[in-house]
Formats: sequence, structure tokens, C-alpha cells
Amino acid sequence: MATPPRPRTTTRDPEELTRRLTAWLDTRLPGARATGVSVPESNGMSSETLLFDLDHPEPPLRSCALRLAADPDAYTIFPVYDMKRQYDTMRLVAEHTGIPVPRVLWLEEDPGPLGAPFFVMERKEGRVPPDVMPYTYEGNWLHSASDAERAGLEDATLRIIARLHDRFPVEHARHLEPPGDGSPLRRHVEAQRAYYAWVVDGRPRSPLIERAFDRLEELWPDDQGTPVLNWGDARIGNIIYDGFTPAAVLDWEMAALAPREVDLGWTIYLHRFFQDLTVSFGQPGLPDFLRRERIESRYAQLTGHIPRAMDFYTLYAALRHAVVMLRVAYRQVHFGEAAVPDDPDRLILHHDSLAAMVQGSYWS
Repeated sequence: MATPPRPRTTTRDPEELTRRLTAWLDTRLPGARATGVSVPESNGMSSETLLFDLDHPEPPLRSCALRLAADPDAYTIFPVYDMKRQYDTMRLVAEHTGIPVPRVLWLEEDPGPLGAPFFVMERKEGRVPPDVMPYTYEGNWLHSASDAERAGLEDATLRIIARLHDRFPVEHARHLEPPGDGSPLRRHVEAQRAYYAWVVDGRPRSPLIERAFDRLEELWPDDQGTPVLNWGDARIGNIIYDGFTPAAVLDWEMAALAPREVDLGWTIYLHRFFQDLTVSFGQPGLPDFLRRERIESRYAQLTGHIPRAMDFYTLYAALRHAVVMLRVAYRQVHFGEAAVPDDPDRLILHHDSLAAMVQGSYWS
């Protein structure tokens, strides 16, 4: 299974970052310095993560991770990266739900020290289902696990999502409601439309994405239920597992107040994205893992809420993912790593499955 070179994620100098981080730490904890600074292989493209040890006689934490807002010179994936929003969300989720969110330690909103806002949090040990090569492909710990072990991981993950939706007090999530008029779902979708408009500003538009937005309107759910706090990037690749038990739930940048099914659709489709990709390369993948019907059924058992309009929400997940992938592709174009094809829809790796969802044939 061949994969293209990993797109550039930063233009920053790691040694310069280490020097500036140590200088900043001294202002928060005099005499402290960062040692063993490293960048994980799985570093994302919407932000950057640094791992380091805190060298101090009485450190509040020894092993730390730093989440740094995207490099503004690196053709950012999102137009805004609100570190305080993510910091506050993680703190509140840990406080109100008991979900294993890393302890957040310091927030720095001034871009001066490291070139962008950031926060420092506890670093958790464990293992994460890989994206590259995807966990659905042979040769990684999750693929090599037994069916029972994967089933246990799946159930533990769904329990995390159910607990978040059921236990987090909505009054503490009002600041996460997308701006605008209408229901939380309408606001959420309109925010995605605005994001798409930003992605294609000065670039070729995607006819497929625009058809998908039209199809959403045709499938719009009559009953959206009571909104809850959504994790936003609800997938197993954003969890550190101790064995097969969640040890740390990460990446809260897309958290929002929305229907429960927004998270469920994302969980279902992001697995299908990797599964479909693996099958396209002639491998069986993990066809019995994270199946849609089982996720819906188990979630209903855990919460008493029967998921509704899931064709809408899985399409919405595939559409949102397509907009992100289009931005990533245009970022590669920006850095001279790729060229725009005659059909810009070909830049979307899952264009076939998205087209099938628009046509209503994907789940049949």
C-alpha cells in the first residue's frame, strides 16, 4: 500500500522552539527548563505538538505535552485556532465527566513567546491507533489484536462518547455553540459552509462538495433532539489507550454544541474512510470493527437515545472531512508538493464514497 509523502506541517525551527520554550517556562516556574524536546511522528497539521520533560526541583508535572497553534506561515488548515477554547473545554470535561482528559497546566495566549498561542498539558503514556499507515492495514497493534480485544476497545470508546453526551452540563457549553441564527445544527452546518468558502477562496471550487451540501438540505432531520457537547473529532485515532482501555482523550479543537449524532456520524465515517481506503488497495481491513449498526445500537443501550437520521449525519461527516482534505491538498499545492488536476474533486481522497453518499447508494 503506497502512500504519498507526508505533507509539510510546519516551517518552524525545532532548536529555536526549544530555546524559546525554556525562556518562557522560566517566567511561569523560575528555574524550570525543557529537556528531551521531541515532535511525535503523528503530529497533526491543524496544530503542532511538542513533547518534553520539565526539569525543576518541584515540577507540577514531569512529563509534558505542548499544543501549539498552527504556524501562520504554513498555510493553516483552519482559519482560526482558538487555544483558550480548547484549554477551557478540556478543563471542563475533566471536571464534569471524569473522562480521562490530560490535565491542563498553563495557557499562553500571547503569540510572542513561541510565535503562536499554546498550552501545556500532562503527557500520557500509551498507544494510539495509527493513521499512517492506517490501523485498518496489516502490521500495527490494533490490526494484530484479537476480535475480543478490538470489541473491548470499541465498547470502551463508545462509553466515552456516551458519558460526554450524558454527563456534561449543557449550560457550560454555550460558548461552543456556533454563531448565527437557527438551531445548533443549522449553525453548525452554516459554519461548515463558511469554512468551505474560505478553503476555495482563490482556488477551484469542488462541485462534489457543493452537491453534498445540497443533499444535506434534502435529508435535513425533522427532529434534531436536545443538543449536547460534542467532542468534534470523535475517533479512536484521538485516544491514547493503555492496552485497550482509554487513558487520554485528545484533540478538542472541533468541540461544539450540536446534536449527539454529529459525533456518532464522525466516529462511524472516519473509520469507514480508513476501511474503504484499505479495501481499495486489495486488503480486507477490519470489516467487523466499528460497524455502523452496532455503534448505533450500543449507543442507544448506553444512553437511551436512539440515533436518528444517520444517513444525514454520516454524509455530513464525509462532507466535513472532504472540506478538510481539500484544504490539505491546496496546502500541498501552495508548497509545490502537488498540482491542481483538471477535476478538483480528485483532490478528495474519498470522492467516490462521498459521491455514493450523495446518490444514496453508499449504505445499500
